[in-house]
Amino acid sequence: MKMPYEEFDLSSVRTYPLASRRSKANAADFARPFTRGTGVSGLLESLPNMLGAADFRAVVGAVRQACADGRGVLWGLGAHVVKTGLGPVIIDLMERGFVSALAINGAVVIHDFELALSGGTSEEVDEALGPGLFGMADETGRLLNAAINEGVSDGLGIGQAVGRWLDHSKPPHGELSLLAAATRLGLPVTVHIGIGTDIIHMHPAASGSALGEGSLRDFRFLASNVGRLGGGVYLNCGSAVILPEVFLKAVALARNKGISLDGLTTVNLDFLRLYRPQTNVVSRPVAGIGRGYSLVGHHEIMLPLLAAALIDG
Repeated sequence: MKMPYEEFDLSSVRTYPLASRRSKANAADFARPFTRGTGVSGLLESLPNMLGAADFRAVVGAVRQACADGRGVLWGLGAHVVKTGLGPVIIDLMERGFVSALAINGAVVIHDFELALSGGTSEEVDEALGPGLFGMADETGRLLNAAINEGVSDGLGIGQAVGRWLDHSKPPHGELSLLAAATRLGLPVTVHIGIGTDIIHMHPAASGSALGEGSLRDFRFLASNVGRLGGGVYLNCGSAVILPEVFLKAVALARNKGISLDGLTTVNLDFLRLYRPQTNVVSRPVAGIGRGYSLVGHHEIMLPLLAAALIDG
């Protein structure tokens, strides 16, 4: 069939009054200019009440409410959080009572340990890989593996083991260490590793039995902590694979035991939206029982902003 050049007849097109329509953007929700001198709380109030700004406010409110109600606030941290210099911010939140426990991956332990020993971390991989020196700092491999091996032998998880070593050894820059602070404050730290993923596994002092046993022990500690998150908050900051996976399995164990997680709020904070955090943190664990949020932005901006909003409320 050939089609003609024929203009569409608009004479009977139906319309409706604009005032009768539900609009998704309304003036009442718009941003307001910031008022000088009102601080971070004034900044929050000035944000538009929609999309990411509304989610950010909701996350701040959920963490504050959980703390006020005596509920758990569990932080999952990837290595980028430590490498971008945010340890002091997290430690301050720990001291202020905004952290109930930490779950971290193996890379966090390494950067945290190196910071405590030397005040610096994060080598130039491209420079070190060619000559075969990548990951081969002596103290990192020797002392950190020794701390893990000894602590696990004593029945500790990896987080407890490294925290104990730092607490006893008093390294020159221990004030920068999340694990040292957690040990001092009596907060649990669980470490979740993949064998072969961390530089300390390349050293002769590495023990597969200690790493495996310690990390499995930490997973079971994590499952107990997740089982206490009803009405609380889980924040996954900068871990794209390991922590979203172990968090989902811990949720599965809680559900298997009939533990209620009603009212749980989950948050993923990263500079990209990725499948596992979105699915295993934001969506699946809270389906029908709570709320999940995805906050997208650079850690070195978003985490200090979140911390300031919690403190200045």
